[in-house]
Amino acid sequence: MSDIIRRDPRAEWIARNRLHPLHAAMQPVQHSWMGPNGVIRKNPHGIGFIGPNGIKRIDRSGAQQGGATKRSAAVEVQLPLHQVAAPAFYISVVPDMVGGRLSSHDRDLLGLAHQMAGKDGAVLVVVFGEHKENAFATAGVDRLLVLEGEAFSGYAPEQRVQGLRAVDNQFSPRHWLLPDSRNGGGELGRRFAAALGERPATRVWQVKDQECIGRAGAGLQDLARPLARLILAAAECAEPVSETRHEALPVELSTTVARSLSRIEDLGAVAVDPAAIPMAEAEFIFSGGNGVKDWGLFHRTAEALGATEGASRVAVDDGFMARDRQVGASGTWVTARVYVAVGISGAIQHLQGIGACDKVVAINLDPGCDMIKRADLSVIGESAEILQALIEAVEAYRNDAKRDAA
Repeated sequence: MSDIIRRDPRAEWIARNRLHPLHAAMQPVQHSWMGPNGVIRKNPHGIGFIGPNGIKRIDRSGAQQGGATKRSAAVEVQLPLHQVAAPAFYISVVPDMVGGRLSSHDRDLLGLAHQMAGKDGAVLVVVFGEHKENAFATAGVDRLLVLEGEAFSGYAPEQRVQGLRAVDNQFSPRHWLLPDSRNGGGELGRRFAAALGERPATRVWQVKDQECIGRAGAGLQDLARPLARLILAAAECAEPVSETRHEALPVELSTTVARSLSRIEDLGAVAVDPAAIPMAEAEFIFSGGNGVKDWGLFHRTAEALGATEGASRVAVDDGFMARDRQVGASGTWVTARVYVAVGISGAIQHLQGIGACDKVVAINLDPGCDMIKRADLSVIGESAEILQALIEAVEAYRNDAKRDAA
């Protein structure tokens, strides 16, 4: 077992937030204290852990396996369950599901749907094709409808509109919510609105008092209009669901979706050089900083991973990377799904530039730097050794995939 100490940023945030339902469970248990007479008192009931058979075990070595001193979001106390047995109405959400998982934009949309549903309504999520998401319950999903089939795979907006019309006929949602994004939600929402004969509310960033407030005038003005049935919401339109878990009960269509004669032929994904992708549009960024000593190895690792290269301001000023590769408030604000920071300590300007990234991985020698605190996954060690091991792991994975295909 590794001796590396793993931190859980979400658990630390819950421990600081007194209004969170799990706040009390995240507090460390006090096992000993000094009494009024100066004698150390011990709590015999607080020492130990519950074994696999439900019997309490005492561990006097201090390791406390499974003990209450370990603060983790996977604590035994679960979030309160939100159930809607007989929904009075539905709020339907169609997430982008980039890479088969909920993005931060999708989770914001679910938070908005949860606010609009209240206690009587239920959030119905429509997903096309296979997915890899296993956290629908904690994201705020009450009902889950998965439309599978070859007809919905790839780029098939016309067929997806047919599926959404079938959902609309069966469940009659009070409102439809789609992300106003370039990942497909914006186009699909406008096509669906045309099919329903609805006027959609676009670029919505707030819903209150039966009004939609959206961006207008190149994002410099707000436009308020009555609450529309079909809403295309922008990112950060609401806080994501974090204090309740939901049932995510699977539902099905009572009828089969008719196969439409598509006027669009999907020829598949086109291979693109990661170096040609603009930083603001890159989904996977491999960024280097002052801690990178072997830049040749850094470039080989980025090539092996198929990632777009980025850099901190220090690396750009030192001439190791071009100016258009700089990430941060003084460079480019990025929205990558995965951002890997190699040898970057985490200046405030750099952290501002990666604030919208979904997952941040940090490789650094300093376990106390700000980038480690921001990261979802941290690797403490020499960057050259870690990058070389990463290249070998990627090559081994691809070789195994080739053998399985053969």
